[in-house]
Amino acid sequence: MAASLPSSSSHRTAAVAAFLLTAMMAAAPAAVALLHDDVEPMWGEDHISFHTGGDGVETLALCLDKDHGSGFRSKGSYIFARYDIDLKLVANDSAGTVTTVYLTPDLVPPEDHDEIDMEFLGNVSGEPYTLHTNIFVNGAGNREQQFRLWFDPANDFHTYSVEWNPKHIIMFIDGTPIRAYKNEPSRGVPFPTLRRLRLDGSLWNADDWATQGGRVKTDWTQAPFHAYYRNFRVTPCTPPPGMASCADAPPESLAWFDKGLDAAALRKARAEHLLYDYCEDRNRLKDSGLPKECAAQ
Repeated sequence: MAASLPSSSSHRTAAVAAFLLTAMMAAAPAAVALLHDDVEPMWGEDHISFHTGGDGVETLALCLDKDHGSGFRSKGSYIFARYDIDLKLVANDSAGTVTTVYLTPDLVPPEDHDEIDMEFLGNVSGEPYTLHTNIFVNGAGNREQQFRLWFDPANDFHTYSVEWNPKHIIMFIDGTPIRAYKNEPSRGVPFPTLRRLRLDGSLWNADDWATQGGRVKTDWTQAPFHAYYRNFRVTPCTPPPGMASCADAPPESLAWFDKGLDAAALRKARAEHLLYDYCEDRNRLKDSGLPKECAAQ
């Protein structure tokens, strides 16, 4: 016996059901990754808290008071990746405080330590923050560059990023490149290639050097101080065609990684916001000479 055809009322009922299902799916909030799934306290756990806003996005708050500060780290470590995190810095009088985002390996001997630093140096109310950057390779740092931020980083969240691939280390603020450190193996430039790195964040007191060379101290009557982190993302490095990983990329393929660098935007940001570059500090380098990477940039 042949199946009977559905009536027009059945068609209308099915159409209404499909419409309601579509509307419900559209109205349902997208799943949001929770920050506490990706990071863990590293020190000062009693000064760390997580909060979820109405948008479903989880925020981590670090606290600093006269007793101690606090810090966290990513649960995963990576070799060659882009790391992005949104950060809102300490508001009002932040002098003496340092808020950080940096990449570092698990415990290794000092001579094997690599680190990529973005440190935000607090200031007295009304004065701009300074971003202090540094790069350590095989235990050696002293590659400082400093930038004057062109916005109030305590007023809202901004995205701070490090792209680390076999060709460059590039630091970004809201997608604008501010610093690029090149891998130049033919010149003997030190470059981190061997160790997996985690993203760490911290808030601590450094009033012996952080603000105006240590002349301005932390005003503890303003404590507790808070910095806020959210939206941590890691994007693994995309290897050249035909290669399994970026770590396998030979020197002749390094041009593949240039696509992530807007050289004109980098020059403009540095011309407008660079405060200090160790490569240009002739007094500091008069005895040791120009580092190899300075000649390569």
